[in-house]
Amino acid sequence: MRSLPRWVLVPALIGGLLILLPLVSMALRVSWGSFGALVTSEPSLQALRLSLRTSATSALLCVLLGVPMSLVLARSELRGVSLLRSLMLIPLVLPPVVGGIALLYTFGRQGLLGRHLELLGMQIAFSTTAVVLAQTFVALPFLVISLEGALRTAGTRYEAAAASLGARPTRVLLRVTLPLMLPALLSGTVLSFARALGEFGATITFAGSLQGTTRTLPLEIYLQRESDPEAAVALSFVLIVVAVLIIALARRRVPS
Repeated sequence: MRSLPRWVLVPALIGGLLILLPLVSMALRVSWGSFGALVTSEPSLQALRLSLRTSATSALLCVLLGVPMSLVLARSELRGVSLLRSLMLIPLVLPPVVGGIALLYTFGRQGLLGRHLELLGMQIAFSTTAVVLAQTFVALPFLVISLEGALRTAGTRYEAAAASLGARPTRVLLRVTLPLMLPALLSGTVLSFARALGEFGATITFAGSLQGTTRTLPLEIYLQRESDPEAAVALSFVLIVVAVLIIALARRRVPS
């Protein structure tokens, strides 16, 4: 801290208050006397269980798809990689509802792929699978950014050394590259899980709000806001606590 100018503390404090003050204000509005009853109702528990299950599945898909994507973007020397990178990051800047519309026109009953899947008896839109796809669509870029940055920072000297000793590309990937990117992989996975957990716009557009099937906790909060504001505040607090616990637990496990 001694190496920093004192004026830096002022915008840092303002930024911290901008994030923390609304959360504190919401916590002060929670009706603690009826908190247990509000968050343990059957619709609330169904929404929480669905959110945790679909977010975990989405985070797994982000890992399975995001690791190869990051490797290609960071290590490939092919032309057009920069354009590919820009396209892969589009979900970061799109409003989630636009992402939901795009998914609907891809996997919906009359969508580009959905019409063919419909002939095979597979209906994706307005199902739990649609929730997972919507969450993965918005969360995947967070993992890709984390891993690509870590790969570029680490460089290729260790991989080149392993290859010069006769290690095949797959062995280099498993024994050298993946261990180097493990901290970034863990943090990126947690970030993707947290983003999926809070996803709303793409989910309600592509998957709808069917209780027990597609109504995740953010959707339940939105619906409760109109009919029971106290329940909406209580569920919002639960969502924040779950996200904080998961992020804190993951950060403890990330190697320094």
